[in-house]
Amino acid sequence: MTMPRNDPWRWLPPLLAGIGFALTLAIFYPGIMNYDARYVYLDAQRGFYGDWQSPVMTLLWKLIDPAAPGPASMFLLIAALYWLSFALLATALARRSLALACAAPLVALTPPLFALVGVIWRDVLMAACWLVAMALVYAFHARDRWLAAARITALLLIVFGVLIRPNAIAAAPLLIGYALWPHSFSWKRMLALLVPAMLALVVTVQLVYYGALHATRQNPLHSIMVFDLGGITYHSDENQFPAKWSAEEMDALRGRCYDPSYWNVYWNGECKFVMARLEHELHLFGTPALTRAWADAIVRHPLAYLQHRLSFFRTFLLDPQLVMWTTDLDNPSQTVFADRPAFMALKRMHDVLQPTPLFRMGTWLAAALAVFALGWRRRQSADGAFVLAASGSAVLYVLSYLPLGVASEFRYIYWAVVATAAGALVLFAPRRAPADPVKDAAGSTPSQATASSGS
Repeated sequence: MTMPRNDPWRWLPPLLAGIGFALTLAIFYPGIMNYDARYVYLDAQRGFYGDWQSPVMTLLWKLIDPAAPGPASMFLLIAALYWLSFALLATALARRSLALACAAPLVALTPPLFALVGVIWRDVLMAACWLVAMALVYAFHARDRWLAAARITALLLIVFGVLIRPNAIAAAPLLIGYALWPHSFSWKRMLALLVPAMLALVVTVQLVYYGALHATRQNPLHSIMVFDLGGITYHSDENQFPAKWSAEEMDALRGRCYDPSYWNVYWNGECKFVMARLEHELHLFGTPALTRAWADAIVRHPLAYLQHRLSFFRTFLLDPQLVMWTTDLDNPSQTVFADRPAFMALKRMHDVLQPTPLFRMGTWLAAALAVFALGWRRRQSADGAFVLAASGSAVLYVLSYLPLGVASEFRYIYWAVVATAAGALVLFAPRRAPADPVKDAAGSTPSQATASSGS
């Protein structure tokens, strides 16, 4: 059902998104704090900018906190961005299918997407920013008057997302390419953009973190190195750490200390003697000595390194992981919002679904690959450009955890979940009539632009 511009039903999809926003407030307000969020909030209160989380998120929280002190300010921002993106997407889809437009806010309420909207994690904030960026360009790609402003806003949101989660650098170029060329997808053009965009984003992170904000270096990359050294030690049966261990400690490193799904065992688990030695006794954490030991271990034992990384990625993709945070930080033995029937109903639904494939990261990687493959034939259209950019960035984002991941939690791939869902919605949109092709910024039609780029 195509909807004319003066049809009164055109307001139904954004109205449903507004109802979804109100429901989010009723269930989650003022937002669920977890330990990571509390660290960021406390840093914001005292004006400390460290790079273990994101100094940009710390600054943002400091700026918006007076509007609604505590978790509420960040929660309201995340929820507003999330529902704005689905409202924009639904409004754009309503031009061709009212049913599909109404489905968009309903998809936003499904457990894999909705369960994390009320939890204050930077992964959720990043995903909300990126989804708004994509939806803005998609909603205005055929309106020359507004397209330039939509592109600029989208590019700023994409870069902001990277500043929130720097490991997103690998996935961002596809979104940047979409913001620049929203009318068609050219793989050659995207390949040409990939490396320069990644390098520019790396430089941007450095300039903002350490130039503008003077962030304290807390060496988050060294957590990856400790995890890798532990994994290589386990698989090679030889000590790879730049430290000496007792016979009992070495036996533990060869056995029970290794958990392929988390590095935390070396920090605060039963093998916390590792970080105690590296950080407090030998003061090696954050120094070139640890970096050299990591590089040497990979060179000497590449197969053990691959075994370790593949073991991690297998658990990351296939094993049940933490999804929804429900612990009350002020009373850890209790469930947060236990007196709210709506929240507890959502929690019960989450608890039933959490062990199923619906909440497995591998499911969403497979779904993103499927959406990308199905969207390929439409790559010369605006719909295809959206589908391929969203699902392609989802795939790259999940794959970035193969070399960089140190923990397995569903939140880490939240962008892949919302991007794949949004891509699937656009994938099912009825094809546009070919009679009135939309011109891009250079004045060419999508088919002409694609042909000239060699796709």
